[in-house]
Amino acid sequence: MKKIVFVFMALTLTMVLAACGGDDKDSGGDAASGDGETVNIKASNWQFDQEEYTVPAGEVTINLANEDGYHGIDVEGTDISIDSEGNATATLEPGEYTIRCNIPCGTGHEDMVATLIVE
Repeated sequence: MKKIVFVFMALTLTMVLAACGGDDKDSGGDAASGDGETVNIKASNWQFDQEEYTVPAGEVTINLANEDGYHGIDVEGTDISIDSEGNATATLEPGEYTIRCNIPCGTGHEDMVATLIVE
């Protein structure tokens, strides 16, 4: 009986450690390979920390952090959509993409827009 309990505890510990070591970098979009550019966006009530973000074309990972309030983003013309905080990766062609808050956040929600410039 003691052997069964010991084996069960060892298996449980192994599963817990495996889950804690998981890589939770992608919460939407394509899987990241780690070779591209990263854009860090900080959202607060009714604004992003920058009006424009510029990156070279190719694989782009966008990280979203909420500094004040509850926000998410959609990047128009891409598969990038982040609800609340997290990140998403996509391969982007040169152009300008509109970033919009996708969670109604109050009276200034409609004005919560930024531009992603991909060169």
